Amino acid sequence: MVAASGSAGLTRRQAVDQVRRRIAPLDARLLLQHCLGISHVEFLTRPDEPLAAADSEAFMALVMRRERGEPLAYLTGEREFFSRSFKVTPDVLIPRPDTELLVLQALERLKPLAWPRVADLGTGSGAIAVSIACEWPEAKVTAVDVSPAALAVARENAERLGARVEFRHSDWFAGLAGEQFELIVSNPPYVAAQDPHLSQNGLPFEPNGALTDGGDGLSCLRAIIEGAPAHLVPGGWLLLEHGYDQAEKVRELLGAGGFKEVTSWRDLAGIERVSGGRLPD
Repeated sequence: MVAASGSAGLTRRQAVDQVRRRIAPLDARLLLQHCLGISHVEFLTRPDEPLAAADSEAFMALVMRRERGEPLAYLTGEREFFSRSFKVTPDVLIPRPDTELLVLQALERLKPLAWPRVADLGTGSGAIAVSIACEWPEAKVTAVDVSPAALAVARENAERLGARVEFRHSDWFAGLAGEQFELIVSNPPYVAAQDPHLSQNGLPFEPNGALTDGGDGLSCLRAIIEGAPAHLVPGGWLLLEHGYDQAEKVRELLGAGGFKEVTSWRDLAGIERVSGGRLPD
């Protein structure tokens, strides 16, 4: 193992090359750019710039954390979602490309509406709510989360990106009493407690309560489907992200909950990742 000061005196390119057997070369470059506060273009145009000792030490410290499996997004403090950079911390899930499908389907449902009201349940980093608000400024977006720490991150993302979103501290519908919406969206905890994926791919570093319900992975989805009709206008839509093997069950729950036009949509990997239905008029 290279010591924390092992890259002292090296150039930017040499520092990245030195750790390529320990972490992915792309991760190494992104971590170095983060430490130096430079863009990819600057790295490419000035690869032979010598590293200062302090920058070398900071870089190697991040390399060691990445080597232990800590997600890159937590190390750099940001993740791109829907072509925007979102702040992320260990208090929130890291936004995934799969979730962009939920935003796309939400925007599709908003097209015929003039001033739609949208609720995002379990907003986390705010990626869904903020993306919808940025793409559809006419929408009145309300986002809730049970975690005050997550709400702080979401509020900061909304402010940074100029999104008009109202944030509330709430456990699902508890803080929305008497309110109705044209669209409700959610990416709730849906991983079953015994799913081996929870111990893989950096998930142990993410907030467990935002990943799993501690049971079969369906309890939060059930609660949202059961509670949504009281908070949707006639003809309103509910859209839910769910697990790779849960689409059929979610469609059953939506049908049993009185929803019509129940459908599932596939992500870029061909997996049914989002399901939804419309409340009867």
